Amino acid sequence: MGYIYIFGTIFFTVYGQLIIKWRIGNYGSLPAESLEKLIFIMKLFLDPFILSGFISAFLASMFWMAAMTKFELSYAYPFMGLTFVLVFLFSIFFMGENFNLYKLLGLILIVAGIIITSRAS
Repeated sequence: MGYIYIFGTIFFTVYGQLIIKWRIGNYGSLPAESLEKLIFIMKLFLDPFILSGFISAFLASMFWMAAMTKFELSYAYPFMGLTFVLVFLFSIFFMGENFNLYKLLGLILIVAGIIITSRAS
């Protein structure tokens, strides 16, 4: 059951990151003036998808707390590296972001680190 908590954390973290990035793109850049910034941020908070991203972050935290009751932090935390991999892949396929060999090499190193640290416990 503990792995469900870890993967719930990963799922909700990835969802939140992707949905917030997707929706913020509809609003443009952060304005320079303080009052305009406040209005801009309030518009973001009123967007139901962005709100779902914040709720997702809260749910990820709840799953993480549950995972911490099952595993040592030094064992569970490296799995969070999978969020980098999933956000990277989804951002390429669904948001058209750039792909290059340096990013691929970085992801390979992240996955290798996850494999190594998960076997060490």
